[in-house]
Amino acid sequence: MAQLPAVLEERMKKQGYHFVGKHSAVKICEYTANGLRGGTLCYKYSFYGIRSWQCMQATPAIGCDLACKFCWRLIPEEVGLKWNELNAIENWDDPEQIIEGMIKEQRRIVSGFKATADSELRQRRWEEANRPAHVALSLTGEPMFYPKMSALLEGFHRRGISTFLVHNGTLPEAILKLNPLPTQLYISLQAPDEETYNEVVRPKIKGDSWGRFRRSLEILKTLDTRTVLRMTLVKGLNMKNPEGYAALIKTAMPNYVEVKGFSFIGGARSDVRGLSMSSMPNHDEIKAFAKELAALTGYIETAEHMPSRVVLLCRDEESKRNRMIDFSKIK
Repeated sequence: MAQLPAVLEERMKKQGYHFVGKHSAVKICEYTANGLRGGTLCYKYSFYGIRSWQCMQATPAIGCDLACKFCWRLIPEEVGLKWNELNAIENWDDPEQIIEGMIKEQRRIVSGFKATADSELRQRRWEEANRPAHVALSLTGEPMFYPKMSALLEGFHRRGISTFLVHNGTLPEAILKLNPLPTQLYISLQAPDEETYNEVVRPKIKGDSWGRFRRSLEILKTLDTRTVLRMTLVKGLNMKNPEGYAALIKTAMPNYVEVKGFSFIGGARSDVRGLSMSSMPNHDEIKAFAKELAALTGYIETAEHMPSRVVLLCRDEESKRNRMIDFSKIK
């Protein structure tokens, strides 16, 4: 990671990040670890059939153009670093090298669970964890800044690995260039209006971030893949104006809307963010907000995952019926 400032590299290593090449990383997810121990699984398992113990949490680009108040990641500017220092990469790593490096590091991470594989279930899951079947490109930063994203997705699919790509919506032109598309494309829906958006996501680059975000929502409804809007609701900040959210959902018309509660963890605990434990909505509050959104949009309340405080809304009966990933069709 020669192009990553040493202070940031050291902090991220302490937080469990495993670096791949110049600008990529993987890190074990709480639910991956739980799955290997035979415990509670991720909401992606409940909603879409993703096996938590076979899932890699990764990114091909560590830098980000937003500084969202609720983000649990370390925001470089909060430790005196500028975003462009992280993204000034002249020669981006080859997609095949990134994929092989991510798989290698994931296997290195899960190797530590072999000693605890003391039951038939744990042994089977540990063996399967060494054959990743899914990658969530959402670990940290904005993965769409990686200019070879299409080749990266194609490489994962060729290996039979499904892809969930999470985008903040500021690069509509990058969405239009994707070929192939990911198995499931997320756009983060963090505010119901422009004023709240600027307060919540704190764009680092001058320009019309809100307009670019709206353009990404318009593109989303045209894509021939599974699409999702993911909301992170924070009490006293963006958990308001359901009518505004409903209008944006109708603009994008995604297959799914994930209505999720903010967690006061990691970087979100920074004093400069102004958040606290009281900023976390409970599951009943999330359910009530999701119910209101369903009434305003016509979306169907379909599933919930209490440990994550998240409710799934489906666009229609077809989306509800087909929400489980068919891994045999990953190619």
